[in-house]
Formats: sequence, C-alpha cells, structure tokens
Amino acid sequence: MSKRGLGRGLSALIPSASQESHTSEDVRELAIEIISPNPEQPRTDMDEDGIAELSDSISKVGLLQPIIVRPLGDGYQIIAGERRWRACRAAGLERVPVRVLSASDSESLEIALIENLQRDDLNSIEEARGYKKLLAEHQMTQAELADKVSKSRSAITNALRLLDLPEEVQEMVYAGSLTAGHARAVLSVPEEATRMKLAEKIVSDGLSVREAENLARLFAAGSVAREPRPMTPKSFKVIARRLRRLFGTNVRVKLGKDKNKIEIEFRGEDDLERIFALITQGEIAVEEVAE
Repeated sequence: MSKRGLGRGLSALIPSASQESHTSEDVRELAIEIISPNPEQPRTDMDEDGIAELSDSISKVGLLQPIIVRPLGDGYQIIAGERRWRACRAAGLERVPVRVLSASDSESLEIALIENLQRDDLNSIEEARGYKKLLAEHQMTQAELADKVSKSRSAITNALRLLDLPEEVQEMVYAGSLTAGHARAVLSVPEEATRMKLAEKIVSDGLSVREAENLARLFAAGSVAREPRPMTPKSFKVIARRLRRLFGTNVRVKLGKDKNKIEIEFRGEDDLERIFALITQGEIAVEEVAE
C-alpha cells in the first residue's frame, strides 16, 4: 500500500510555521554545545555506521539541511534532526545551521514524528509508540492524529495494533527480523503463546509474508479447536522440585487426560543406576532387576 502524502508538514501542526517562508533567511547558526537532544523523540534506533557516513559527508560539504530546534532553558532542544546533530558533533563542527521554532512538548513530538515519517526513518514499532504517546499524553483522538500526519484512521489503528504483540515479538519487528506484514500475520493468531511460536518459526524458516499468513491460519484454527489445558495442581510442582533436588536431575510431574506421570531425565547407564539406587535406597541391585 502506498503512503499518503505528508506534504502539509509543519504548517499542519503549528499555525505560526505556515506563515514563515522557510528561505535561507530563516536559518541561523548556533553553537553546537548549547543544543541538546530531546529524550521524547520517537526515533530510538540510531545507526552508528550511518551516522559515521553522514559525518564524513558533513566534513566534506557541510550540513545541507538545518536542524529544527526550540528554545529551552539557557539553550535549545532538538525537535527534528538529532541524527544530523550527532554527525555534526562527530565531524567536529562547533556551529550548526538551525531553524528555531516555538513549540510546546506536544507540538515538538508531533513535528519529530512527522519529520521522521517523511524521511521513512521510523521503523513500525517506533511509529506505533510515537502514535500511542501522542494519543495518551496529549489528549488527541485517532481521527485528529490521522489528520495531523495525513494518514487514514485505519492506518493509525493498524499501526497501534502492533503494540498488542508480545514484547519479544515487538523486539523482533524493532530489530528488523520481522516486517510489519509478518507482524500483522502474527496478530491474526489469538493466543499469546501461539503468537510467539509463529513469530519464532517465521524468523527461523525465513518465511515470506504470504507464507506467514498461510501458516497463521493453520495456527489460528489449531488454537480454536484445542481444548483448554487443565491447570496443573500446585502440589505437582512442589513434588517435582523436591524430586529434582533428590535425584540431581530434571524431573517433571505431568497432568494427563486419564493418567498422570513422572518423567525423570538421565544422561546414561551410570546415571540411571545412580537414580535407581536413590529410589530403592540401595536395597535392590540393578543386577537383580535384570535377572
């Protein structure tokens, strides 16, 4: 699906910004030491290799795109352009071109989110977290947010749904192991444990989105058909823990449909004889049992 235009940019967010011509006369230079990053900015994944490449380019031709900042305390806080600011520091620049805007915390986050969306710099999880923050902390409805970022309301809803994934799966999307398409396939499975299992299989087998969707349908059908697993009594867990200490190996006390069972792990023949001696307290030799 193609992205809708984000052409309105800052003018859609801050009325005063729409009145500015944004020519070179709007740009000024500030000492880099009085500029600080915004801890609330939506982009959290800074590619160090990419920053190094940008720093090398800045060293040769300078910074072509100004950093957007707002006054804060005795200095200025970055609204958009932290990556460029980091690269300028790495290049050893003492002063950088900036455009100064007066923006509230809410407006600053909105501008940062849109700037990154325009540049395709946010991954799906960062985008969803940015939307959630705007909705939760700045009393904004999904319809208002959709209008701000020039996206459909359904696009906002679908992005936010990614945050319903288990934390481990969100990290897979954040790290790029899963795409947003893969993540939506995982979301079609109702149970969290099954979602984890499906996500791990997608990554381990390198499945395409289409293959993931087909597998998700099978997983979902299995989730519906499967009867709820009965809860294991607490006493089973207590006994299993005591047996593990006694035998010095892993022991499971399992609840079955008709019969229950105890599983005791052993490494080899000698280990089996050791466990047998503990069970019988040495009163019965293994040779006697073999006879």
